[in-house]
Amino acid sequence: MPELPEVEVVRRGLEGHTLGAAIERVTVVDGRSVRRHLAGPVDFIQQLEGAIIADICRRGKYLWVLLARDAEAAHEGQVAPIALVIHLGMSGQVLLKEPAMATEKHQKIVLNLAGATDEAGQASDLDMRFVDQRIFGGMFLDPLVETTNHEGEPVPAASSSALNLPLIPASVAHIARDPLDPHFDLAEVRSKMLKTSTGIKKLLLDQSVVSGVGNIYADEALWRARLHYAKPAKTLSPAQTRELIAGATRVMQDALAQGGTSFDALYVNVNGESGYFSRSLNVYGLAGQPCKRCETPIKREKFMGRSSHFCPRCQRQR
Repeated sequence: MPELPEVEVVRRGLEGHTLGAAIERVTVVDGRSVRRHLAGPVDFIQQLEGAIIADICRRGKYLWVLLARDAEAAHEGQVAPIALVIHLGMSGQVLLKEPAMATEKHQKIVLNLAGATDEAGQASDLDMRFVDQRIFGGMFLDPLVETTNHEGEPVPAASSSALNLPLIPASVAHIARDPLDPHFDLAEVRSKMLKTSTGIKKLLLDQSVVSGVGNIYADEALWRARLHYAKPAKTLSPAQTRELIAGATRVMQDALAQGGTSFDALYVNVNGESGYFSRSLNVYGLAGQPCKRCETPIKREKFMGRSSHFCPRCQRQR
C-alpha cells in the first residue's frame, strides 16, 4: 500500500489542478470500486455530479476530497457534510488526463471535471481517473465529523491547511495523526509505547498510534535511529523515542521531495510519473548489500507476512 509520501504526492497533484473544478459527470466502470458506498453506484453518481471540489485532504495514508454545492460556497469554505474518500489500497492510482486520451487498462471510476487547471496553468477540462489493478481500493462518500488537536480540543474552524481542518471523514477519525501533522503529539505516542511490550516496528505500523508509516519507511526510520525492529516498545528511552520519530519524519520528508518510492508502475503521481526515492534507501530491499554506515551486510528477516531489513551491527538486538 502506498505510504504517506506517495499519498501526499497524489494530494498535491490533485490540489494543483482540481481546486474549484466542477464534477460534471461520473462514470462507474466497475461497481466493486464503490463497494464501500453502501447506497450503491447510482447514489454515488447522483451525489457527486454537480459538486465543486473545495479541497484535497490527507491524514496518514488516507486521502479525501471536500465538496461544496457551488463555486461561491467553495470559495467561502462552506463544505458539504460529506466527503469523497479515496482509498488507494495496494495498487490504486488517481490520474488526471485530458478526456480525449486513451482509456487506462484498469480504469474503474471516472470523474469528468470542468474548470480544472492544466500543466500550463490554463483552465481546462480534465478526467480524474481512478485506476486499480488489484481492486483492493476504491471511492466512497462518507459523513464528516469534528476532529480535535493533541490536547483534545476541537480544531478551530479558521484552520485551512489540508492537515489542519476541523472536519474529517468518519471512517478516518480513528487514524492517528502522522509526524508531518502540525498537531502530532510525541508525548501521546510515547505514552502508548510505554504500555506495551510489542516490538517497536509493529507499533510503528499501527495506524492508530502513528499514521502514514508502512514497511518501507519503518525499516528506514529504525535504521536511522539504530534500533532493532523487535525491541520492545516500552524499553525505548525518551531519547530513542525522539530519535525514532525524527528519523521517520526526515525519511518521509526526503521521500516526498523525490516524489515518493516507486519500485514498479503502481505508485505514481497524477501524471503517471514514478518517484525516485528508491535510489536513496539505506536498508529496505538491500539484503546482502553493505550497510552505508559500517559496511556490514544488510539482513532480511520475515516479519508479519512481509520482511524487515536491518543492519545486524548498527541495529543489534540486545
